[in-house]
Amino acid sequence: MTIDRDTLIAAARAAATSAYAPYSNFHVGAALSFADGSVVTGANVENASYGLTLCAETVAVGKALSEDWRGALEAVAVIGGKAGGVGAGAPVTPCGRCRQMLNEVAALGASDPTVWCVGQDEVLELRLSELLPHAFGPDSLA
Repeated sequence: MTIDRDTLIAAARAAATSAYAPYSNFHVGAALSFADGSVVTGANVENASYGLTLCAETVAVGKALSEDWRGALEAVAVIGGKAGGVGAGAPVTPCGRCRQMLNEVAALGASDPTVWCVGQDEVLELRLSELLPHAFGPDSLA
């Protein structure tokens, strides 16, 4: 069961409203869509010790894995921007750490999900393998 792009983007946008971003005021929402129709969302969570900040994608991956979603990851939507203007700028792409986290979940279901990176005037549509070519993953440990 594939969720449509606009529905997943709306879920990411809604998630961004729950961001805890008192330092940057940059709110990010992510939504993960699985083959069984499940959608898991996350919002960024900042910390005064910046290195402990959690990106929206990482929060969503943590929620998904802790709630036992192991099926094929089909699609991801990411949106961000200043509070009150989420999605108003250039498309937001997952950072390197988040690309790696998403790759781990995708590997569990042997999938290469579509990633929609949302901006004001465009939505970049990429495969995770395009965002993270030559990824290190579970097969690398064999």
